[in-house]
Amino acid sequence: MQQIIVDITISSDEWLKLYQGVARDVHTTSRDGRSVRFPARILSRFYLRDGVRGSFRILFDDAGKFASIERLV
Repeated sequence: MQQIIVDITISSDEWLKLYQGVARDVHTTSRDGRSVRFPARILSRFYLRDGVRGSFRILFDDAGKFASIERLV
């Protein structure tokens, strides 16, 4: 299984755009320097009043499809 680790800061205003469908994907750079794009919906359970903030491990299967996400402490 493949994994990436990303550090994300999405303000509540930016999240609203994602939620409303103005934007669907999050574009960021992983800690190892890879450019990453994934559906914002996978972050929805981590949304708080001030947006989404933190470090996350995203796991993909061997075909490159999303498997799971977890917040790192």
